[in-house]
Amino acid sequence: MLNPIWLKTFAAVAACHSFTEAARQLGLTQSSVSDHVRRLEEAVGRRLFVRDTHSLAITPDGEAMLAHAGAILQAIHRAQAQFRAPRLRGRVRLGSSDDIALGPLPTVLAAFRNAHPDVELEITIGMTGRLYELLDAGAIDLMVGKRRLGDRRGTALFTGRLEWLARTGTMVDLEQPLPLLLVAEPSVTRAVVLDALAQTDFRWQLVCTSSSHSGCVAAARGGLGITVRPQYLAARGLAPPLNVASLPLLPDVEFIALAAKRLSRPAQTLLELLHESDLRGAWVGE
Repeated sequence: MLNPIWLKTFAAVAACHSFTEAARQLGLTQSSVSDHVRRLEEAVGRRLFVRDTHSLAITPDGEAMLAHAGAILQAIHRAQAQFRAPRLRGRVRLGSSDDIALGPLPTVLAAFRNAHPDVELEITIGMTGRLYELLDAGAIDLMVGKRRLGDRRGTALFTGRLEWLARTGTMVDLEQPLPLLLVAEPSVTRAVVLDALAQTDFRWQLVCTSSSHSGCVAAARGGLGITVRPQYLAARGLAPPLNVASLPLLPDVEFIALAAKRLSRPAQTLLELLHESDLRGAWVGE
């Protein structure tokens, strides 16, 4: 078994090229340093140093051991740092749009839970517009969703281009109004789509309005019409219409994290994790 104390002493000797200097830096006697190195060499059955009365040289096995010692000591340091820090406790009230919740959010929540098991998570899933209202009212601590048109609050997590989706194999009849399946107000996606259509000559008709993206996906799978979702959040069972190139081009939307002005330590920690995570990822929603 590789004793961390032996490894620390060995690494100090290798860095100083001297048993005497290593003993001084570690606050040990020279005989203790020699004993640590000897016992490490016995444990691995290899010579780690070649030494005489005038010189000290590390062996090839010693070079290999030095690499392992560095990795082991760093891992021990990280573990000690984690468990010396006080455990986070409390509650985090997180709001998430349902498209993010159906996609990458569970991975982030699992990582947070594993690191901070004593923190209670309270998750609200809803339309982004509603989440803004809850955040402004102090009902949630932070949210992840789409940025409202003209709103500069929040930190961008990723950008996704909106795309038309329908039941696989759908050919949209361009002679008729576009059969739209959109989420209800307040919805950033709905506002972006209707604003984009207003800039074109296309006619459109709201065939189905749902309180969630899941409802729109279900209606699209049933062949009721066409819906819209960011490319990174594409749903299984749907595909762009066969004549999608003839449909209006849709803009990008920004996914952001937005927090209250004052955050508890658990909420701030989750916010930092969201910023560090690649929520775009390589995944398929729903």
